[in-house]
Amino acid sequence: MQGDRLALQALNKNLGLLLVSINQYFLHARILRNWGFAELGEVLYKHSIRDMKSADALIERILLLEGLPNLQEYGKILVGENITEILQCDQQAEQAKHIALADAIAVCENQLDFVSRDLLEQQKAINEEYLDWLGTQLDLIEEIGLANYAQTAARAG
Repeated sequence: MQGDRLALQALNKNLGLLLVSINQYFLHARILRNWGFAELGEVLYKHSIRDMKSADALIERILLLEGLPNLQEYGKILVGENITEILQCDQQAEQAKHIALADAIAVCENQLDFVSRDLLEQQKAINEEYLDWLGTQLDLIEEIGLANYAQTAARAG
């Protein structure tokens, strides 16, 4: 089934952002585990895996639409040097994905590709859930301070 060129471009843009976030979240998860924050790292690791599954679904859809999944265009991986920066970097990546998902949903809607739109809407729901979690963690750090947050996170692991 031949896919619309604009829809395929939008799907590939979101695929590229997912490929960056997979690596970024995986690296952050391992950094946190190395620092002794295993439980916090596990949350990021699971989100990396969730993004990998989302990327897989996009690849499948692009191939079904007779497009070529672009696995070569990587954006910049943002690496935090402390817990706050890690969460902020991940929040920044999720915000970029949120914008791209909203744009792609609109493109697919306009091009009458409702299956791709539905797939992207599912991914947007995951994105919004993680954005909310990241915002909550950053709010906690602001309210109780990084030292107290880190102490709580270290105890939890």
